[in-house]
Amino acid sequence: MIVRMWEARAEPYALADLITWVCDSALPEFEHDPLHLSSEVFSSTDHRIVVISKWRSSPRPLPDPPVMLLARPAHSWDFTQVDR
Repeated sequence: MIVRMWEARAEPYALADLITWVCDSALPEFEHDPLHLSSEVFSSTDHRIVVISKWRSSPRPLPDPPVMLLARPAHSWDFTQVDR
């Protein structure tokens, strides 16, 4: 399993709009992909949005958000579980 963490910082006035974009536009693009297992969306008080998506393999990237909603470009990182 691969876990992708996607993070974006919204403009202060645009947090609600960025959450709406993630939930209504970005995530539906790959939720029916057979390699996609699940996704969760989180927000913070400093205007960040984080999406944690779990994949069997080959995670698909989220599309680029509308630039006017962002304080800076979005970033993503892939993780694999550590056996302990």
